[in-house]
Formats: sequence, C-alpha cells, structure tokens
Amino acid sequence: MYKGCDSERKRRIQDPSAAKQNQDDNKGNMIKIKKAGRGGILLPEFGIGLDYSGSRASHIFISHAHADHMPTNRRLPVYSTPPTAAFMKLRGYSGTITELEFGQSMETENARITFYPAGHILGSAMTFVESDQGNLLYTGDYRTPPSPATEGFQLPEAPVDVFITEATFSLPIYKWKPEEELTAQVRNFATSALDEGYTPIFTAYNLGKAQELMFILKELDHPIQIHGAGFKLCGVYEEFGFSLGNYETYQRENCEGKILICPSSALGTGFASNVKKTRVAYCSGWASNESRQTQLTVDELIPISDHLDFFALIGLCEQLRPKKVWVTHTPNPDVVQLYLNKLGIDSGFLDVQREETE
Repeated sequence: MYKGCDSERKRRIQDPSAAKQNQDDNKGNMIKIKKAGRGGILLPEFGIGLDYSGSRASHIFISHAHADHMPTNRRLPVYSTPPTAAFMKLRGYSGTITELEFGQSMETENARITFYPAGHILGSAMTFVESDQGNLLYTGDYRTPPSPATEGFQLPEAPVDVFITEATFSLPIYKWKPEEELTAQVRNFATSALDEGYTPIFTAYNLGKAQELMFILKELDHPIQIHGAGFKLCGVYEEFGFSLGNYETYQRENCEGKILICPSSALGTGFASNVKKTRVAYCSGWASNESRQTQLTVDELIPISDHLDFFALIGLCEQLRPKKVWVTHTPNPDVVQLYLNKLGIDSGFLDVQREETE
C-alpha cells in the first residue's frame, strides 16, 4: 500500500516552509512519465494510465468524455467520475467503468489517486497521484474560472510536485472576457435575432459547450432545439442537477423561430437550410481571432471557451510553483515555456497528440 503519511501531508499544508523544504529535498526524485502519443500518458512505475489507450497500465483514469481523451480501445476497464461514465456509455463505451466521486481516493499498491473538479465540462476531472516518490497533478482539459455548467474547479491542498497541463490557448492573444459579459453577449445575440424575425443558430460541440450555452439561454424561457447527437447527452446534465431549460431535439420541419444549437459541421450538411432568415454565432475560444468571421461566414464571434485562457494558465503555474511543469496539447509550447522560465519555473513539452473532434 502507498505509505504516505496523512499527518506529514497536513504538516506540509499548514507550514509553507516545510513544503518548500520537502520540494528541495526531493529535487531529483519525481514520478517518471512516459508519453504515449495519441494514447495518452503512462506512469510506468505505477502501472497508471492517464487518458491512456495502451496495454501497459493496470489502472486507467479518464479525465472526461470528449472523444480525444477516451481510450481508442472502447473495451478497456477504466476509472472515471459518474457523469463521465454516463457520457461514455452513451457514446458507445462497453468496457467496465469504476466510478469515483470527486475527493474519493483510491489506493493501489504504491499510489493514492484522487479526482478533483476540472471545470471543463460536466464530470471533467483532474487526476492527483500521490506516492512515496512525490505527487503529480494531471489536468486533462480544464477551465478556471470554471464553466457554470460544471461542478467547479478545485486544486488539491497539498503542494504539487509535477503539474501536467494542457495549453490549448497558448498565446497571449487569448484572454477571455468576464463570464457575465459573455453571458450577456450570448443572450443578446439570441434576443436581437428573434426580435428582428431571424432564427438564431449557435455553433458548439455537442458535449460541453452546447449544454453550457443552453444553461445560459434557459433564462430567456424560449424554446431551444439542439442537434440530435447533443440532445441525447443533455439528460446526463439534468440527472446531475443542471437544468437546461425548455429544449427538444432538432426537428427540421418546425425549427424556425427556435433557438438552435449545433456543431459547425452540421451547417454544411443541411442543418436548418430550409429557414430563410438565420443568424449564426460561432462560439469558441478561437473566436478571439477575428479572421474566423470571414473564414466561417458567420454573423457574430462569441469567444466562449471550455478551456482556460493563456493568462489563467500562467497564473495557475505561478500559484502552484511545482518542481516541474509539463505542457501538453498545444501548438505553441515554446511561448508557454518562455513565460514560465521568466518566473523561474522549470518546464518541458510532452507531445501528447490530442485533437478536439467533438
């Protein structure tokens, strides 16, 4: 069993100087990490996989139910939060899923593993691995401040030795507006379109972003229709206490005058093509780049993301000050590392190939 001492852990939390001494004493003693490309991350000494698709892990922990974080082998036994398990089963996962609540630790022969809320989508979890060789926090995808349609965002109390962080938005041009401003923009786009006789269409991934928009739009008390692939996932939100308002599955014959939500790809396959007067809002962190408006031929860009922005990422690393930051899922690791180096934070790049395909 993992021999970590709870009294020592509490001492480190209560006494920052003790935490600093602990980090200095174990400078070269960190958990070994092996990247597995599209197959996630392996901790070979412990037989632990993180969003992992290979065969060398005895215990695989899944951060959330987006396709690029689920194992490619849909029959592997895994651990996840209850909402993630529900989403995975709806998406065809047939392997055994052991459910772990947030804050509920499980122990293997040589490690303790605990999920913490990641704020990305419902059920998304950061995985905290504690061992006698130090600890590691793997974020998966995350957002702080969290999406309002999630369980929130929470860090472990213990100092973090190794921090594996996604950096999807890895340039300083990505700085999100305050939540209340984005909420107002979403609602104003819908109401102004409806008032002028247009059918508003919001483009969003079927899992996560679509339900966040519905959570925001429910205050308008106007009928919402969502793409069929997203509709079947909404029930999980309702089951776990997130009301999404007055919604139904998309129906081509009577969608006019409703608030419509679909992935961008659906617009090219006839979604609402029978409606003559529509206005389309592109909802994504990438909407911060104004060139998207002409590239996509949309009426409005709404930069609402389920990932954290560049400055929240750098700020969180500065707050944690781990012995090592591993940056992953990013087109610009050098930029993130440059900023971390200026803060005196050691970092490296894990080229784990993720691609948002929702």
